[in-house]
Amino acid sequence: MKKLKILILIFCVALSIPLGYFVLRTYRSLEQEEISEFRYFAVTLFDQMEEELASFVLEEEARPVDQYRYYYAPSQEISTPVPSPLSQPPKEPYILGYFQNDPDGSFQTPLVKSDEALPAERNELVSQLHEANKIFNRKRTTVLEAAEAKSAEVLVKREREQASTFAGKYLDLSRSQRSPKASLGQEKSRVEEITPGQAINLARKDREQPHTQSWQQPETQADQEAPKEPFSVIRGRMAGEPGEDMPEGRYGAAPVRPSAPALSLDSAKLQVEVDPLQAVFISDRQIFIFRRIVINNQIFRQGFVLLLNEFLTHLVEQYFTGQPMAKFANLRLSAIDRGKEAASHHSGALFQYANFSLERTFPRPFSFLRATITCDRLPTSVGRSTLNIMIAVLAFIILVGLFAIYQSARQVMALSERRSRFVSSVTHELKTPLTNIRMYIEMLEQGIARDPEREQEYFRILGSESSRLSRLINNVLEFSKFEKKQTRLDLREGTLEEVIQEVKEVMQEKLRQEKFSLKVEMEELPPFKYDREAMILIFINLIDNSMKFGKSLPSGEITIRVWPEQDRVKISVSDNGPGIPRHSLKKVFDDFYRVDSDLTRTTGGTGIGLALVEKLVILMGGSVWAENNDGPGCTITISLPVKRA
Repeated sequence: MKKLKILILIFCVALSIPLGYFVLRTYRSLEQEEISEFRYFAVTLFDQMEEELASFVLEEEARPVDQYRYYYAPSQEISTPVPSPLSQPPKEPYILGYFQNDPDGSFQTPLVKSDEALPAERNELVSQLHEANKIFNRKRTTVLEAAEAKSAEVLVKREREQASTFAGKYLDLSRSQRSPKASLGQEKSRVEEITPGQAINLARKDREQPHTQSWQQPETQADQEAPKEPFSVIRGRMAGEPGEDMPEGRYGAAPVRPSAPALSLDSAKLQVEVDPLQAVFISDRQIFIFRRIVINNQIFRQGFVLLLNEFLTHLVEQYFTGQPMAKFANLRLSAIDRGKEAASHHSGALFQYANFSLERTFPRPFSFLRATITCDRLPTSVGRSTLNIMIAVLAFIILVGLFAIYQSARQVMALSERRSRFVSSVTHELKTPLTNIRMYIEMLEQGIARDPEREQEYFRILGSESSRLSRLINNVLEFSKFEKKQTRLDLREGTLEEVIQEVKEVMQEKLRQEKFSLKVEMEELPPFKYDREAMILIFINLIDNSMKFGKSLPSGEITIRVWPEQDRVKISVSDNGPGIPRHSLKKVFDDFYRVDSDLTRTTGGTGIGLALVEKLVILMGGSVWAENNDGPGCTITISLPVKRA
């Protein structure tokens, strides 16, 4: 058994090493899958935000150039001016309002109608826009758009490369992946045709100043130093006429060209250069997002003031709050001004340390906007729970299998040991009666028994030993038939009376010699089928077993009780001997099993008597069990069916 235990241990170690490596690699693969899923859905969230921003930018870039005044011409076919859509306060809570910065730094907004007094409810709003224009005049010459665009492009490219790692395992994206966006709208300046009426409306200076408003404040020194460029006559070239292209200057006035002849407002069309949208921080709470309009070397800047806190709150609530991801992840939106965080807003789960994060800086004009989504613990993959279940099942099967192998081997070895003891016991059991028979025969031959009574005593002993030898041989033969599956029963109806009577006659001399009394309690039984020879053998083995372990008693008692119970017949054989240890009550019916005690070591036996009893009872459709009495001794109970199926 020791060698078997060592082999099982070696097998477990040899199996656990590759299995453990496989499980570890599988867990790592699942972890990478969970990270890729998190990155995929985070990128999807960023893409949804970017789509809204792109749609918003395209809408702003598509506005006519003269829509930043109270009245504008809707199209070239409709010349009658109508109120601009921007003449009403914005519906979006994150937009303060729209205004235009003229070449000389002056300010005009579609919220103000030049020939009417400013409504009181718009006084504060227009005042805020006017203040934003003054701040912009001081900052516009220091805007580094090119540097911001380049930085945004690098960050976007890096984020795109991270996001593509999951798909890169399956597709070669080098041929199909587009380069990252540098801008949400148009990437370069475009040339647009406008009518002279639109041009005049764009640059018109109202000769009649409106009523004095509270928002009209004196220009600062920087405003006074802004270039005052007259625009009394709009010049350009006819659409389709040869001429130089429009200059592509970014900031400051474009180079002065030779004056073009004045245009007829009835038929002429002008071309203007419209730059992409760009952003300038007015304060930590406001950003001016605008476009440059270049016409006849004059630069106009049209745009709106974005309220940072309201804008960040809108994005978070629109795309993140309420999402399942918000239960385990945190989204932080930040506005970055020259490397410093000007404003931020975050939502979602709170945790001290983040194990996973993904960041995106959006393209121009929202290159100031940075989104960061973090998570400390990713939701487990479905495959992980399946793997855990399979590992548990596999471990259980392996352990059960190893335990079954160990138990089977142990039982085989125990059976082998019992067989060896059986051979030794049978040899001893055969030798003892043969020796006694030979001894008493020699004594009779030598005339030692001088009187008839002693001769009869010797003859009785010879008969008893020969019966003992016969019973032993019968048990061995019957057991051999069971192992070879050659046992056949002759079932006939009866009431066990003749069986018990024959058992009494056979065991009478043995009972007398061992000083045992046999008591029979038999109730009236219905006829039932049983094998007569098998029942005789069962009774003899049970009585012999009781006498064998009760030899040390001064007077032994054996009781046979037979009674009907429902559709079965119960038979019990009780004695007043030492009983059976509790742990051996079920094992006494095993092949070659003998209770390991001092008594059994000094008592003869082969260990097949009770095993043969159980086999015969089961073959007749019954059951047998052993139990200790409340007092001394034990009881073997047999249950046989009255009617066989």
